[in-house]
Amino acid sequence: MKQSEALREKELSATRTFDDIMTECLNNTTPKELSETDRAKLRKIRHVAFDMDGTIYMGSTLFPYTQETLKRLRENGIGYSFLTNNPTKSVKDYLAKLAGMGIEASEENMYTTSLAAIDYIRAHYPSARRLFLLGTPSMVSQFEKAGFEACADSADDRPDVLVVAFDPTLEYSRLCRAAWWASQGLPYIATNPDRVCPTDQPTVLVDCGSLCACIEHATGRRPDITLGKPDPNMLTGIMQRHGLAPDEIVMTGDRIYTDTAMAHNAGAVGVLVLSGETTLETARKVAADEAACLCPAKSAPTNNPASAESAPKPHSPEFHAPDFVVPDISVLCDLLVANCAQQE
Repeated sequence: MKQSEALREKELSATRTFDDIMTECLNNTTPKELSETDRAKLRKIRHVAFDMDGTIYMGSTLFPYTQETLKRLRENGIGYSFLTNNPTKSVKDYLAKLAGMGIEASEENMYTTSLAAIDYIRAHYPSARRLFLLGTPSMVSQFEKAGFEACADSADDRPDVLVVAFDPTLEYSRLCRAAWWASQGLPYIATNPDRVCPTDQPTVLVDCGSLCACIEHATGRRPDITLGKPDPNMLTGIMQRHGLAPDEIVMTGDRIYTDTAMAHNAGAVGVLVLSGETTLETARKVAADEAACLCPAKSAPTNNPASAESAPKPHSPEFHAPDFVVPDISVLCDLLVANCAQQE
C-alpha cells in the first residue's frame, strides 16, 4: 500500500509540476497549489548552485533579471555558487567575465570542469605530469597553473594523459592528434558530456560530447571517464565547501541531461529553467516518459519505431524529470523567498 501511494505521489507530482505550476509560472504568478511536499523541499534550501551559460547569461548577454535575483537571494540569507561544464575559460577568466557583467564572485564561488579534471588526475594518476590538452589556451593555462605540462601536437611528444574538452579554437590537426593518442590506449578523460554549447548567435557550437563522438567514430574509443555534470562530484564539491546536506542545495540549470541529471545523482533538488537549451516541449516529454515508466498500464504503445528510438529513456542516466520547472531563475527566487517567509 505504501509503495503504491508513493508511486501515485510521484505521478501526481510530475503532472502538477509540468501542468499547474508551469501554467502559473508562465503567467508570472506565484504557484498557489504547491503540495506540502514541495513546500517542505523549498523551505530546506540554503544554497543555490547555478549553471552559467543559458541560466544566468546567454553567450555574452546577461539576462536582465540575474543581478536582482542574486541580490534577493543574498538579502534572504540564501547562498549561491556558479558551476559550469564549459572549460574554455580559467577560473580567473570566469571571475573577470562575471565582474564585467556586474556580478561579484570569488574563487570559492566557482567550480569548473577544468578543476574537476585536475582533481581527478591528481587522485587517479598521481604521477602524471604531461598532458595532451584539446582545449582553449585559457583552459591550458589553468592546467599549467596546477603544475601540469601541456604536450605539443607531435607524435614524439607523448603525454601521460589525454584530456578532451570543448574547444572553440579547435584546429583539425589537434583533433587528429587527440584521436591518435586515444587509439594508443592512453588514459583518456573528457571534461564534460555536453553535445552543444548554448549561444545567442546564429550558429551551433559543437561541444565536448560531440568531439568525443567524432573521436569514437574514428578510433572506436570512448573516454575512460566523462567529468562535469551530470557527475555528482560537481555538486558534492560545493556541498563540502559550504557544509550542506543534499536536501539543502538546489541545482539550477537549462539542461535535462546534465543539470537535472546531476541533481538526481547527488540526491539534491533539481530545477530546470527554460531560458537556455531545453524547451517546454522537451521537458514535458521527459516528465511524461518518466510517469509512464512508473505507471506502465497507463502508457500508450507506439507504432512509430523511429519515434520510440528517439524518445528520452526515463531510466537512462541522462534523463530525469526535474523537481520544478520555471521560465527563469527569477521565478525560482520567488518560490524560495516565499517559502522562506512562510518558515519565519
